[in-house]
Amino acid sequence: MAEIVQHRIEERIPELEQLERVGLFTKKEVKSIIKRATALEYKLHRLIVNKDDFIAYIQYEINILELIKKRRAHIHYQFKREEIEFPIIHRINSVFRRATNKWKDDVQLWLSHVAFCKKWSTKGQISKVFSSLLAIHPDKPALWILAAKSELEDRNSSESARHLFLRALRFHPEDKKVYLEVKAAMCHLCRGGRCRWKSGDSCVFQIFISNCHPQPPCQYFRMELLHCEKLRKQKEELEKAEMDLGEYEFSAEILTGKLAEVVYRESTGKIKEAEFVISLLNVAAIFDFTKELQDFILQDLQTNYTADSLTWDFMAKRELEASVAGEELLTARGRAADINRREERCCQVYEEGVKSLNTEPMWSSYVTFCLERLKRKTNVDELREKRQQRLLGVLQRAHDSSLLKEGYYKNWLQMLLSTGDAERAASVAMAATQRHSQSVSVWSLSLQTLMQLGSGDMGRLFQEALALVNPKESLPLWQLQVQWSVANQSPEETDDVFKRGLLSTVAAVSMEIKESYLDWSYSTGGYKKARTTFTSLKENRPLSKAFFTRMIEIEKEQETPKMNSLRDYYERALQEFGTSDDDLWLQYIQEELGPLGQPENCGKIHWRAMKFLEGASVESFTYKYTLFQTGHL
Repeated sequence: MAEIVQHRIEERIPELEQLERVGLFTKKEVKSIIKRATALEYKLHRLIVNKDDFIAYIQYEINILELIKKRRAHIHYQFKREEIEFPIIHRINSVFRRATNKWKDDVQLWLSHVAFCKKWSTKGQISKVFSSLLAIHPDKPALWILAAKSELEDRNSSESARHLFLRALRFHPEDKKVYLEVKAAMCHLCRGGRCRWKSGDSCVFQIFISNCHPQPPCQYFRMELLHCEKLRKQKEELEKAEMDLGEYEFSAEILTGKLAEVVYRESTGKIKEAEFVISLLNVAAIFDFTKELQDFILQDLQTNYTADSLTWDFMAKRELEASVAGEELLTARGRAADINRREERCCQVYEEGVKSLNTEPMWSSYVTFCLERLKRKTNVDELREKRQQRLLGVLQRAHDSSLLKEGYYKNWLQMLLSTGDAERAASVAMAATQRHSQSVSVWSLSLQTLMQLGSGDMGRLFQEALALVNPKESLPLWQLQVQWSVANQSPEETDDVFKRGLLSTVAAVSMEIKESYLDWSYSTGGYKKARTTFTSLKENRPLSKAFFTRMIEIEKEQETPKMNSLRDYYERALQEFGTSDDDLWLQYIQEELGPLGQPENCGKIHWRAMKFLEGASVESFTYKYTLFQTGHL
């Protein structure tokens, strides 16, 4: 091993001599580099190697490169890069290869190698890295996309990018990421920027497909449109320059986007989803020469994808774009009238949708649209009123169809309360709990609404809610009940509510109720009652740290706090949390150092803390205790 390390160090001598000769590093710095590099090399040649050692080696070499770069800029010396930087970069690539061969599954390590190659202009190495990476991880579509984009953007190799895209399709023939994500990168695939097919070719599309892949290249939809746009611009420029094209001719079919239409047909034959079709339509809408293609896709969407709520939602929102020009748009009221007409047309489409597709997603799309329009600001009261009434009507109809999602009940109740319709709000709140009887969020919202309206049957409703919902999720309901009982019921009835909560088998509920019970006892009966409550609950597990700290605070709020009582509270808290809570031990020590305590007890507490604490808590306690002793905490 020593011979190998020595050989590695000797390989560095020429570049180190150059660094010293040109004045980038001093002799002392060169010796330091040799010493550090030797230590790192030994770590890489041990029998049992560690990934962190490889990363540390690479990071050290990169730091040297960064330092050389800064010093070159400082002294304005830009020569001898082949003798200085290139060997270092080559060495880093070599270490990266060794690391990725050892830890093949670490994708982040591979991508770090790629990032290094990009930053230090070794782009020829990127292809080799991606080739090895994809051989090991062909199941990750994102890596294929990165590799293809790298070939196109970093190396300007369109053919290599095409090859990678097609290989990605073989591994992931139905992955939408491969179909959609990579399309934006493929815009330079035309050789020399000219079309390779003549307009007289009878099978131009079939020739293109057969040249590319046995199956149609569905992921090339946007690429084909970009390619078409590029050809159209080139043709326009050549016509302006009146240049002779010779044997080259621009295909009219390609210039009008017919290839993109072929790609669309084939891709939708594989992925029959409305969302995918809409995404392709949105891509086509970016280009100003795709009117026929857009109409074709739109017709296909309306014909074959009406069973998807996304289709109806998309078609409805398209009506908002159909604005008319006229004198009435010059006034605020005229613009509001135009907006209202467009929104009415949208609603007509949604109405057809809910008749044809009476599902929860369809109603959710309708409600979401109405909510979005209501949130838009307007100074015209009539338009705001129409939007509000429209939303209330849609919410009611969705609820009557039992297809209103629980999240929309909050919007419904907020609207009714804002308009002052208390009776209707109470009715909706009750209906929501019947529709979603096991939902904690719906019960919480409805009970809060009824509490705000002053309903007189809250006690029964709380009992019904707690009986229906999952006990593990019932904490918000217990908190609401305690809040309501404290404000509206007698102390005896509130005490019964707390006692029922203490019987809960859910730890979170039991601990929260104990804390609230202690607070309530202190606020209603003073220190004596709080002390009685604490005594009755201190053995009733589970217990929270907040329960003990609150009792400590109550004791310290008295005119003459009792140190013995404080010690008792701390000791009981440490029985529960002394193995993990280092802050509690520190607070106990601070209490003994206070005016009521006995400083001589601190040593014993510190010894006990070091004995009882476990794991990382010991180190944390030691650190904080040192800071406390030096006055920094």
